[in-house]
Amino acid sequence: MFKKVASDALGLSDVGKVIPKEDFDKVDADDYVMHEDGETIFFLIKSKSDEYCFTNKALIHLDGTSATSKKRTLHRYEYYKHTIANVSLETAGTIDLDVEIKFHLGNLDFSIDVHKNNLEELKDLYKSLIKISEITAENNEFKSFSIQSLDYASNALKQNAIHNNEVKLATEFEQINQHAFQWLYNNKVKYTQKDFSDVFERYINH
Repeated sequence: MFKKVASDALGLSDVGKVIPKEDFDKVDADDYVMHEDGETIFFLIKSKSDEYCFTNKALIHLDGTSATSKKRTLHRYEYYKHTIANVSLETAGTIDLDVEIKFHLGNLDFSIDVHKNNLEELKDLYKSLIKISEITAENNEFKSFSIQSLDYASNALKQNAIHNNEVKLATEFEQINQHAFQWLYNNKVKYTQKDFSDVFERYINH
């Protein structure tokens, strides 16, 4: 009940508005943030039908069917699973009331209309998403390199097997397999960033 009254008091319309930090706990999306695991809201856009909650770990989208319906569908998109790409910001024209931020998240396209009075705040979100996109793209490239290097080593081992005792090679298989698994695991951990608090803290100004 309190959240509904608070939402009405914010004067929200179909065009989204950026919610200030002090009001994060008054929106529905806050109920689905994993605060117990260190998840924190850094940016929140709300219209009458939708909420777009950007945390340090994921985008939480409360998808409403319409501004007059109370029915909503909750979606959660972890940044490390759903790569952000093609981020763009469309500013308002002379008579436009809204600006628009667009981005790909995995295989989904997002286009969020926000009141033009929130353009300065939206610039901070734009920079944050651009940086996350760069980091995840670079990490994915490094993970690809690690797999390629393992393939090179495997091919070299096969060539070496031609000139060595096959029985001896078979006895070393388990050790080689364990080493390969550990190599892939270590590189996955090294190049998989799940928490982007540092990015949001650098660019988001409340």
